[in-house]
Amino acid sequence: MDLSHIINEFGENRDQYFNAVAPPIWQASNFSFKDVESFSNAFEDERNDYIYSRGINPTTDILRKKLAALEGSEDCLLFSSGAAAIFAGILANVKAGDHIVSVKNPYSSAKKMFDAILPRFNVTVSYIDGKLVDNWREATTDNTVLFYLESPNSWTYELQPLQEIAEFAREKNIITFIDNTYCTPIYQNVMELGIDIAMQTATKYIGGHSDTLGGVLCGTNVMMKKIFDTEFMTIGSGLQPFNGWLLLRGLRTLPMRLERIKQTTTEIVRFLELHEAVERLIFPFHPSFDQYDLAKKQMKAALGLVTIIIKNKKRAAIIKFCESLQHFLMAVSWGGHESLVIPRCAFVKENVYDEDNESHRHIRLYFGLEDSDYLINDLQQALLQAACV
Repeated sequence: MDLSHIINEFGENRDQYFNAVAPPIWQASNFSFKDVESFSNAFEDERNDYIYSRGINPTTDILRKKLAALEGSEDCLLFSSGAAAIFAGILANVKAGDHIVSVKNPYSSAKKMFDAILPRFNVTVSYIDGKLVDNWREATTDNTVLFYLESPNSWTYELQPLQEIAEFAREKNIITFIDNTYCTPIYQNVMELGIDIAMQTATKYIGGHSDTLGGVLCGTNVMMKKIFDTEFMTIGSGLQPFNGWLLLRGLRTLPMRLERIKQTTTEIVRFLELHEAVERLIFPFHPSFDQYDLAKKQMKAALGLVTIIIKNKKRAAIIKFCESLQHFLMAVSWGGHESLVIPRCAFVKENVYDEDNESHRHIRLYFGLEDSDYLINDLQQALLQAACV
């Protein structure tokens, strides 16, 4: 299906809402029926009928159809956050005694679930370097039921060979679950590579304006029904109509925003790789990246997030750099219109900080929709100040 059709037309029936160009917000908690039979029939398939907005709602349903089409999946579920999507998608597919294999250092909410919640129900997790399919094979046991992947992750951008892992998982009847937020389906179609469940934090690129939260799960009709009938409806963490409307609005400009961010990222990477104050940069589409060939094979583009290590190893120098930036906000998340910076040392106490531990020196930059020269000039002055500390 053509991308322009998905974003601008698919799933929309304008003749049902007075031919309004933008769909309305159906800010309704419940929906009425004219007779007992239709009321009863609706309960037989609550995933495809409007009964109560904890399940589906006309506003969020438009977004749901578009995102499923964008991912190339049969169906989609929408959540109040990316963390909620991860929680429901995984919990619906494990039981006591099961085992999960995960990439090491996964997204913090996933790791908390793996380390603090699932062990209470006798579900165990093994963390591995996911770069080689052999590592997944070796970590698999008789009770392994799910692989958790992030490709790329959002700090050091490690990749996994998705097609090889998916093929092995299918042989063993293991479910593959991936966080595809970094690329979005526009730049990496994981369904074509054989992945079972694709997750995105819609808060980031889909929303694009740092004003709403959301999470997405895509997969087969059977898998989405399984999650819908259990964790989705029971936990009650579905996306609310107004948030769905904001995400739908953000989706309209997703391709052009990604293209702009990709161009800006390319220009700033060229600047950073040659700067005398930068020791190293980490970026999947840079030739120095150790999985560069795999990145080019699996991904159509890399954009937005770049991690740098400056030559001045002092914690004070990293702080000076970050606090000297005038046009980068210091904040979590990414994917919005605004450029961001986040230093790893913010999470490392001063008495623990180790200059020889490269991870303590990571500075993650996100490039938004500002002009690239505007951001380069800001980075230049901040790097000069950090070099003098």
